[in-house]
Amino acid sequence: MAFEIEGEDRPGRWLVTCDHASNRVPDCVEGGSLGIAAEDMARHIAYDVGAAGVTRALARHLDAPAILSTFSRLVIDPNRGEDDPTLLMRIYDGTIIPANARANKEETERRLVKFHRPYHEALARLAARRADRAICAIHSFTPCLKGRAPRPWEVAVLYSHLDTRLALPLIGALREAGYVTGDNEPYNGHLEGDAIDRHALQHGRPNVLIEVRNDLIADTEGQALWAARLAPILDHVLSTSGL
Repeated sequence: MAFEIEGEDRPGRWLVTCDHASNRVPDCVEGGSLGIAAEDMARHIAYDVGAAGVTRALARHLDAPAILSTFSRLVIDPNRGEDDPTLLMRIYDGTIIPANARANKEETERRLVKFHRPYHEALARLAARRADRAICAIHSFTPCLKGRAPRPWEVAVLYSHLDTRLALPLIGALREAGYVTGDNEPYNGHLEGDAIDRHALQHGRPNVLIEVRNDLIADTEGQALWAARLAPILDHVLSTSGL
């Protein structure tokens, strides 16, 4: 199974998604190994550390459904469009991924069929269950990429210039609450064909993408803490948005 759903019948308006929930490499992909060290598979290059725990706890607080991927972003990245050149990462933050470096078009298509498309089909189905659905995507970011400056933000909100309706009020609310908050940092939030573009922007659905610095959510205590912090702010911003 390419995805896991929690609380499918919960009545909340939000749908909480976690594109990079797992670092699992299924046995059908190179026998369960991409050819990199275990310590690399435990890093942010393989998944969003802590994001799954935040997603599960946040969805419970919001009484909302959640969908999580069950495969590593290095197997194939569900937060990329099918034509994106980074769909199968061949090198990431200084690490070469041998199984991807030798993957051909047929292997890419096989992984699309097995993992990427089923995840998006399930996400689309959940999103369509309510006409007024709002989507909250949960990600995490590493405190420092190799050879780069440390990242100071505790949390960040990424968004497309095509829809800032929830993102900008959310940034303001998080800063007002005292959190060091990135505004489209450390990444720009507009990426054609990504999960938010596909399931929110193209359907006019209100949306936010939240990144939490992964050292803050590396354990269950931190994950629970940040979910509890985010839930009331998200509900407030949505309820006062008029959307």
